[in-house]
Amino acid sequence: MDGQQQDSTKRKIRVGVLFGGRSGEHEVSLMSARSVISAMDPERYKIVEVGITKDGQWITGPAMAQLQAGDSNACPAAFLPDPQSSALMQVESKNKQVAELSEVSELDVIMPILHGTYGEDGTVQGLLELASLPYVGAGVVGSAVAMDKAIFKYVMEANGIPVVDWKLVTEEMWRSHSQGVLDAIEAKLEYPVFTKPANLGSSVGISKCHNRTELESGIEEALQYDRRLVVEQGIAARELEVAVLGNDDPIASIVGEIRPRREFYDYVAKYIAPAGSEDESELLIPAEIDEEMSNAVREMAVRAYEAIDCAGMGRVDLMLDRDSGLLFMNEINTIPGFTKISMYPKLWEATGLSYSALLDRLIELAIERHEQKSKLKTNFDVGQAT
Repeated sequence: MDGQQQDSTKRKIRVGVLFGGRSGEHEVSLMSARSVISAMDPERYKIVEVGITKDGQWITGPAMAQLQAGDSNACPAAFLPDPQSSALMQVESKNKQVAELSEVSELDVIMPILHGTYGEDGTVQGLLELASLPYVGAGVVGSAVAMDKAIFKYVMEANGIPVVDWKLVTEEMWRSHSQGVLDAIEAKLEYPVFTKPANLGSSVGISKCHNRTELESGIEEALQYDRRLVVEQGIAARELEVAVLGNDDPIASIVGEIRPRREFYDYVAKYIAPAGSEDESELLIPAEIDEEMSNAVREMAVRAYEAIDCAGMGRVDLMLDRDSGLLFMNEINTIPGFTKISMYPKLWEATGLSYSALLDRLIELAIERHEQKSKLKTNFDVGQAT
Protein backbone atom coordinates (compact mmCIF):
# COMPACT_ATOMS: atom_id res chain seq x y z
CA MET A 1 0.00 0.00 0.00
CA ASP A 2 2.96 2.31 0.65
CA GLY A 3 3.78 2.31 -3.05
CA GLN A 4 0.16 2.94 -3.93
CA GLN A 5 -0.04 5.92 -1.61
CA GLN A 6 3.19 7.40 -2.97
CA ASP A 7 1.84 7.05 -6.49
CA SER A 8 -1.46 8.65 -5.46
CA THR A 9 0.39 11.87 -4.52
CA LYS A 10 1.36 12.22 -8.18
CA ARG A 11 -1.94 11.26 -9.73
CA LYS A 12 -5.62 11.11 -8.95
CA ILE A 13 -6.72 8.69 -6.25
CA ARG A 14 -8.62 5.88 -7.93
CA VAL A 15 -11.89 5.35 -6.07
CA GLY A 16 -14.24 2.51 -6.83
CA VAL A 17 -17.75 3.63 -5.89
CA LEU A 18 -19.85 0.53 -5.25
CA PHE A 19 -23.63 0.87 -5.35
CA GLY A 20 -26.97 -0.82 -6.08
CA GLY A 21 -27.07 -4.23 -4.50
CA ARG A 22 -29.29 -7.19 -3.86
CA SER A 23 -31.42 -5.73 -1.09
CA GLY A 24 -34.67 -3.91 -0.46
CA GLU A 25 -32.67 -0.68 -0.36
CA HIS A 26 -31.34 -0.80 -3.92
CA GLU A 27 -32.97 2.49 -4.95
CA VAL A 28 -31.78 4.24 -1.79
CA SER A 29 -28.23 3.18 -2.66
CA LEU A 30 -28.52 4.69 -6.13
CA MET A 31 -29.69 8.00 -4.68
CA SER A 32 -26.81 8.08 -2.20
CA ALA A 33 -24.21 7.10 -4.80
CA ARG A 34 -25.34 9.78 -7.25
CA SER A 35 -24.80 12.42 -4.59
CA VAL A 36 -21.39 11.02 -3.63
CA ILE A 37 -20.15 10.84 -7.22
CA SER A 38 -21.31 14.37 -8.02
CA ALA A 39 -19.59 15.79 -4.91
CA MET A 40 -16.17 14.16 -5.31
CA ASP A 41 -13.46 16.49 -6.60
CA PRO A 42 -12.66 15.42 -10.19
CA GLU A 43 -9.24 17.06 -9.88
CA ARG A 44 -8.39 14.79 -6.96
CA TYR A 45 -10.22 11.54 -7.69
CA LYS A 46 -10.69 9.21 -10.61
CA ILE A 47 -14.07 7.58 -10.04
CA VAL A 48 -14.72 4.05 -11.26
CA GLU A 49 -18.40 3.13 -11.09
CA VAL A 50 -19.18 -0.40 -9.93
CA GLY A 51 -22.86 -1.29 -9.90
CA ILE A 52 -24.61 -4.35 -8.51
CA THR A 53 -27.94 -5.30 -10.04
CA LYS A 54 -30.94 -6.42 -8.02
CA ASP A 55 -30.05 -9.96 -9.09
CA GLY A 56 -26.52 -9.59 -7.74
CA GLN A 57 -24.59 -9.16 -10.99
CA TRP A 58 -21.62 -6.79 -10.77
CA ILE A 59 -21.19 -4.38 -13.68
CA THR A 60 -18.81 -1.60 -14.66
CA GLY A 61 -18.65 1.14 -17.28
CA PRO A 62 -21.48 3.69 -16.98
CA ALA A 63 -22.93 1.49 -14.24
CA MET A 64 -25.27 4.09 -12.73
CA ALA A 65 -26.99 4.79 -16.05
CA GLN A 66 -27.17 1.09 -16.84
CA LEU A 67 -28.78 0.19 -13.52
CA GLN A 68 -31.33 2.97 -13.90
CA ALA A 69 -32.13 1.86 -17.44
CA GLY A 70 -32.15 -1.85 -16.65
CA ASP A 71 -29.58 -2.42 -19.40
CA SER A 72 -29.23 -6.15 -19.97
CA ASN A 73 -26.05 -5.61 -22.02
CA ALA A 74 -24.08 -4.09 -19.14
CA CYS A 75 -20.48 -5.20 -18.84
CA PRO A 76 -19.99 -7.81 -16.07
CA ALA A 77 -17.25 -7.07 -13.55
CA ALA A 78 -15.63 -8.64 -10.50
CA PHE A 79 -13.08 -8.18 -7.74
CA LEU A 80 -10.81 -11.15 -7.21
CA PRO A 81 -10.29 -12.27 -3.59
CA ASP A 82 -6.56 -12.03 -4.26
CA PRO A 83 -4.37 -9.69 -2.18
CA GLN A 84 -1.87 -9.49 -5.05
CA SER A 85 -4.36 -7.64 -7.24
CA SER A 86 -6.16 -4.36 -6.54
CA ALA A 87 -7.81 -4.19 -9.93
CA LEU A 88 -11.43 -4.24 -10.96
CA MET A 89 -11.78 -6.92 -13.60
CA GLN A 90 -14.09 -6.98 -16.61
CA VAL A 91 -15.62 -10.36 -17.42
CA GLU A 92 -15.94 -11.21 -21.10
CA SER A 93 -17.79 -14.40 -21.96
CA LYS A 94 -16.52 -16.07 -25.09
CA ASN A 95 -19.09 -18.87 -24.80
CA LYS A 96 -20.95 -20.74 -22.09
CA GLN A 97 -17.82 -22.60 -21.00
CA VAL A 98 -15.13 -19.90 -21.32
CA ALA A 99 -14.86 -16.42 -19.80
CA GLU A 100 -11.88 -14.08 -19.97
CA LEU A 101 -10.86 -11.42 -17.46
CA SER A 102 -9.36 -8.10 -18.43
CA GLU A 103 -8.31 -5.26 -16.15
CA VAL A 104 -10.57 -2.21 -16.00
CA SER A 105 -8.55 -0.19 -13.51
CA GLU A 106 -6.31 -0.53 -10.50
CA LEU A 107 -8.05 0.94 -7.46
CA ASP A 108 -6.64 2.68 -4.40
CA VAL A 109 -9.77 2.58 -2.25
CA ILE A 110 -13.36 1.35 -2.42
CA MET A 111 -16.33 3.39 -1.25
CA PRO A 112 -19.25 1.00 -0.69
CA ILE A 113 -22.52 2.92 -0.86
CA LEU A 114 -24.60 -0.20 -0.30
CA HIS A 115 -27.48 -0.08 2.13
CA GLY A 116 -28.96 -3.19 3.70
CA THR A 117 -28.25 -6.87 3.13
CA TYR A 118 -25.34 -8.03 0.96
CA GLY A 119 -23.58 -4.71 1.35
CA GLU A 120 -23.91 -3.21 4.79
CA ASP A 121 -23.86 -6.49 6.68
CA GLY A 122 -20.19 -7.49 6.37
CA THR A 123 -20.48 -9.61 3.24
CA VAL A 124 -18.90 -7.14 0.81
CA GLN A 125 -16.46 -6.08 3.51
CA GLY A 126 -15.29 -9.71 3.74
CA LEU A 127 -14.63 -9.80 0.00
CA LEU A 128 -12.65 -6.56 0.17
CA GLU A 129 -10.64 -7.90 3.11
CA LEU A 130 -9.73 -11.00 1.08
CA ALA A 131 -8.70 -8.74 -1.78
CA SER A 132 -6.71 -6.54 0.67
CA LEU A 133 -8.39 -3.42 -0.69
CA PRO A 134 -8.84 -0.32 1.49
CA TYR A 135 -12.52 0.51 1.88
CA VAL A 136 -14.61 3.18 3.54
CA GLY A 137 -16.63 2.29 6.61
CA ALA A 138 -16.85 -0.43 9.22
CA GLY A 139 -15.14 -3.79 8.91
CA VAL A 140 -16.70 -7.24 8.86
CA VAL A 141 -17.53 -7.43 12.56
CA GLY A 142 -18.79 -3.87 13.00
CA SER A 143 -20.91 -4.11 9.86
CA ALA A 144 -22.44 -7.47 10.77
CA VAL A 145 -23.22 -6.57 14.39
CA ALA A 146 -24.75 -3.20 13.51
CA MET A 147 -26.85 -4.75 10.77
CA ASP A 148 -28.34 -7.48 12.95
CA LYS A 149 -30.77 -5.71 15.28
CA ALA A 150 -30.92 -8.62 17.73
CA ILE A 151 -27.15 -9.14 18.01
CA PHE A 152 -26.70 -5.37 18.28
CA LYS A 153 -29.08 -5.26 21.24
CA TYR A 154 -27.24 -8.11 22.96
CA VAL A 155 -23.94 -6.21 22.56
CA MET A 156 -25.48 -2.98 23.86
CA GLU A 157 -26.90 -4.77 26.92
CA ALA A 158 -23.51 -6.41 27.56
CA ASN A 159 -21.90 -2.95 27.58
CA GLY A 160 -24.49 -1.38 29.87
CA ILE A 161 -26.00 0.74 27.10
CA PRO A 162 -29.80 0.88 27.52
CA VAL A 163 -32.21 -0.36 24.84
CA VAL A 164 -36.00 -0.60 24.97
CA ASP A 165 -37.58 -3.94 25.94
CA TRP A 166 -37.68 -6.32 22.99
CA LYS A 167 -38.16 -9.91 21.87
CA LEU A 168 -36.61 -11.98 19.10
CA VAL A 169 -38.87 -14.00 16.80
CA THR A 170 -37.66 -16.48 14.17
CA GLU A 171 -39.63 -17.73 11.20
CA GLU A 172 -39.47 -21.29 12.56
CA MET A 173 -40.93 -20.15 15.90
CA TRP A 174 -43.70 -18.26 14.14
CA ARG A 175 -44.66 -21.01 11.69
CA SER A 176 -44.66 -23.76 14.33
CA HIS A 177 -46.57 -22.01 17.17
CA SER A 178 -47.68 -18.52 16.22
CA GLN A 179 -50.24 -18.18 19.02
CA GLY A 180 -47.62 -19.00 21.63
CA VAL A 181 -45.32 -16.36 20.10
CA LEU A 182 -48.09 -13.75 20.28
CA ASP A 183 -48.85 -14.68 23.88
CA ALA A 184 -45.16 -14.37 24.84
CA ILE A 185 -44.86 -10.96 23.18
CA GLU A 186 -48.00 -9.66 24.87
CA ALA A 187 -46.76 -10.97 28.24
CA LYS A 188 -43.53 -8.98 27.94
CA LEU A 189 -44.49 -5.87 25.92
CA GLU A 190 -47.41 -3.46 25.79
CA TYR A 191 -49.01 -2.05 22.66
CA PRO A 192 -47.97 -0.27 20.57
CA VAL A 193 -44.98 -2.33 19.49
CA PHE A 194 -42.76 -2.25 16.41
CA THR A 195 -41.95 -5.27 14.26
CA LYS A 196 -38.67 -5.05 12.36
CA PRO A 197 -36.69 -7.44 10.13
CA ALA A 198 -33.48 -8.22 12.02
CA ASN A 199 -31.28 -7.44 9.01
CA LEU A 200 -32.56 -4.49 7.03
CA GLY A 201 -32.58 -0.72 7.16
CA SER A 202 -34.23 2.44 5.80
CA SER A 203 -37.40 1.44 7.68
CA VAL A 204 -38.15 -1.26 5.08
CA GLY A 205 -40.47 -3.97 6.45
CA ILE A 206 -41.17 -2.12 9.71
CA SER A 207 -44.69 -1.88 11.13
CA LYS A 208 -46.18 -0.13 14.14
CA CYS A 209 -48.71 -2.44 15.75
CA HIS A 210 -51.50 -1.32 18.08
CA ASN A 211 -53.23 -4.68 18.66
CA ARG A 212 -52.90 -8.43 18.16
CA THR A 213 -54.25 -8.37 14.59
CA GLU A 214 -51.77 -5.70 13.54
CA LEU A 215 -48.99 -7.59 15.32
CA GLU A 216 -49.72 -10.71 13.26
CA SER A 217 -49.64 -8.64 10.07
CA GLY A 218 -46.45 -6.89 11.15
CA ILE A 219 -44.67 -10.17 11.80
CA GLU A 220 -45.72 -11.51 8.40
CA GLU A 221 -44.49 -8.30 6.74
CA ALA A 222 -41.10 -8.45 8.48
CA LEU A 223 -40.64 -12.13 7.61
CA GLN A 224 -40.84 -11.26 3.92
CA TYR A 225 -37.40 -9.66 4.30
CA ASP A 226 -35.62 -11.81 6.88
CA ARG A 227 -36.02 -15.13 8.71
CA ARG A 228 -35.54 -13.30 12.04
CA LEU A 229 -37.27 -10.23 13.38
CA VAL A 230 -37.36 -8.19 16.54
CA VAL A 231 -40.45 -6.90 18.27
CA GLU A 232 -39.70 -3.71 20.19
CA GLN A 233 -41.60 -1.88 22.87
CA GLY A 234 -43.05 1.33 21.48
CA ILE A 235 -42.44 4.44 23.55
CA ALA A 236 -43.38 8.10 23.23
CA ALA A 237 -39.97 8.83 21.79
CA ARG A 238 -38.11 11.80 20.47
CA GLU A 239 -35.89 10.49 17.68
CA LEU A 240 -32.33 11.80 18.02
CA GLU A 241 -29.45 11.19 15.62
CA VAL A 242 -25.70 11.72 15.86
CA ALA A 243 -23.08 11.34 13.13
CA VAL A 244 -19.88 9.65 14.31
CA LEU A 245 -16.64 9.84 12.34
CA GLY A 246 -13.29 8.14 12.91
CA ASN A 247 -11.47 4.89 13.54
CA ASP A 248 -9.80 4.41 16.93
CA ASP A 249 -10.57 7.92 18.20
CA PRO A 250 -14.06 8.69 16.87
CA ILE A 251 -15.77 12.05 17.24
CA ALA A 252 -19.47 12.91 17.33
CA SER A 253 -21.34 15.67 15.51
CA ILE A 254 -23.93 17.90 17.05
CA VAL A 255 -27.24 16.19 17.79
CA GLY A 256 -30.14 16.29 15.35
CA GLU A 257 -33.78 15.39 15.83
CA ILE A 258 -36.41 13.96 13.49
CA ARG A 259 -40.06 14.79 14.01
CA PRO A 260 -42.11 12.49 11.76
CA ARG A 261 -45.50 13.67 10.58
CA ARG A 262 -46.41 10.11 9.63
CA GLU A 263 -47.00 7.33 12.18
CA PHE A 264 -43.22 6.93 12.40
CA TYR A 265 -40.10 7.80 10.36
CA ASP A 266 -40.75 5.27 7.59
CA TYR A 267 -39.44 4.81 4.04
CA VAL A 268 -41.89 7.31 2.56
CA ALA A 269 -40.95 9.98 5.09
CA LYS A 270 -37.23 9.37 4.50
CA TYR A 271 -37.04 9.22 0.72
CA ILE A 272 -40.31 9.87 -1.08
CA ALA A 273 -42.33 12.60 0.66
CA PRO A 274 -42.11 15.84 -1.39
CA ALA A 275 -40.81 18.95 0.32
CA GLY A 276 -43.61 20.78 2.07
CA SER A 277 -46.01 17.82 1.93
CA GLU A 278 -47.95 16.57 4.94
CA ASP A 279 -45.76 13.42 4.89
CA GLU A 280 -42.47 15.29 5.06
CA SER A 281 -40.68 14.89 8.39
CA GLU A 282 -39.26 17.88 10.22
CA LEU A 283 -35.48 17.70 10.64
CA LEU A 284 -34.10 19.81 13.46
CA ILE A 285 -30.37 20.55 13.53
CA PRO A 286 -29.46 21.07 16.30
CA ALA A 287 -32.03 19.17 18.34
CA GLU A 288 -33.96 21.20 20.89
CA ILE A 289 -32.31 19.67 23.95
CA ASP A 290 -30.15 21.20 26.68
CA GLU A 291 -26.36 20.92 26.80
CA GLU A 292 -26.38 18.20 29.44
CA MET A 293 -28.63 15.95 27.36
CA SER A 294 -26.68 16.74 24.20
CA ASN A 295 -23.46 15.64 25.87
CA ALA A 296 -25.13 12.46 27.14
CA VAL A 297 -26.41 11.63 23.65
CA ARG A 298 -23.02 12.19 22.02
CA GLU A 299 -21.22 10.20 24.72
CA MET A 300 -23.61 7.26 24.36
CA ALA A 301 -23.26 7.38 20.57
CA VAL A 302 -19.48 7.10 20.74
CA ARG A 303 -19.68 4.31 23.36
CA ALA A 304 -21.97 2.27 21.12
CA TYR A 305 -19.78 2.95 18.08
CA GLU A 306 -16.70 1.70 19.90
CA ALA A 307 -18.54 -1.28 21.42
CA ILE A 308 -19.14 -2.84 18.00
CA ASP A 309 -15.68 -1.89 16.67
CA CYS A 310 -17.16 0.48 14.11
CA ALA A 311 -14.82 2.45 11.84
CA GLY A 312 -14.96 5.27 9.34
CA MET A 313 -18.53 6.40 9.80
CA GLY A 314 -21.79 5.60 11.52
CA ARG A 315 -25.09 7.35 12.05
CA VAL A 316 -26.20 6.56 15.56
CA ASP A 317 -29.94 6.68 16.25
CA LEU A 318 -31.22 7.12 19.80
CA MET A 319 -34.61 7.55 21.46
CA LEU A 320 -35.47 9.95 24.27
CA ASP A 321 -38.60 8.85 26.16
CA ARG A 322 -40.89 11.86 26.53
CA ASP A 323 -42.57 10.36 29.60
CA SER A 324 -39.60 9.10 31.64
CA GLY A 325 -36.81 11.26 30.23
CA LEU A 326 -34.71 8.10 29.74
CA LEU A 327 -32.34 7.76 26.79
CA PHE A 328 -32.21 4.53 24.76
CA MET A 329 -29.89 3.32 22.02
CA ASN A 330 -31.75 2.35 18.86
CA GLU A 331 -29.26 1.43 16.13
CA ILE A 332 -26.11 2.31 14.22
CA ASN A 333 -26.18 2.62 10.44
CA THR A 334 -22.66 1.82 9.23
CA ILE A 335 -23.43 3.00 5.69
CA PRO A 336 -25.98 5.74 6.31
CA GLY A 337 -27.96 7.51 3.63
CA PHE A 338 -25.65 9.84 1.74
CA THR A 339 -27.88 12.07 -0.32
CA LYS A 340 -27.48 15.81 0.12
CA ILE A 341 -30.57 15.79 2.36
CA SER A 342 -29.56 12.74 4.42
CA MET A 343 -28.99 13.29 8.12
CA TYR A 344 -25.41 12.01 8.28
CA PRO A 345 -23.86 14.60 5.93
CA LYS A 346 -26.27 17.30 7.12
CA LEU A 347 -25.19 16.79 10.73
CA TRP A 348 -21.53 17.14 9.79
CA GLU A 349 -22.24 20.17 7.63
CA ALA A 350 -23.93 21.82 10.62
CA THR A 351 -20.95 20.84 12.77
CA GLY A 352 -18.58 22.54 10.34
CA LEU A 353 -17.51 19.80 7.90
CA SER A 354 -18.75 20.19 4.32
CA TYR A 355 -20.10 17.32 2.23
CA SER A 356 -17.02 17.15 -0.02
CA ALA A 357 -14.61 17.51 2.94
CA LEU A 358 -16.46 14.68 4.69
CA LEU A 359 -15.88 12.41 1.69
CA ASP A 360 -12.19 13.36 1.69
CA ARG A 361 -11.92 12.46 5.38
CA LEU A 362 -13.67 9.12 4.93
CA ILE A 363 -11.24 8.13 2.20
CA GLU A 364 -8.31 9.18 4.41
CA LEU A 365 -9.67 7.07 7.26
CA ALA A 366 -10.06 4.04 4.98
CA ILE A 367 -6.45 4.28 3.81
CA GLU A 368 -5.17 4.88 7.35
CA ARG A 369 -6.95 1.80 8.68
CA HIS A 370 -5.71 -0.36 5.82
CA GLU A 371 -2.12 0.74 6.44
CA GLN A 372 -2.50 -0.05 10.13
CA LYS A 373 -3.85 -3.55 9.40
CA SER A 374 -1.22 -4.23 6.74
CA LYS A 375 1.48 -4.08 9.44
CA LEU A 376 -0.04 -7.02 11.32
CA LYS A 377 1.35 -10.51 10.96
CA THR A 378 -0.78 -12.87 8.91
CA ASN A 379 1.27 -16.01 9.49
CA PHE A 380 2.97 -17.73 12.40
CA ASP A 381 6.34 -19.41 12.34
CA VAL A 382 5.86 -22.62 14.32
CA GLY A 383 9.62 -22.89 14.74
CA GLN A 384 9.66 -19.77 16.88
CA ALA A 385 7.29 -21.39 19.40
CA THR A 386 9.53 -24.39 20.10
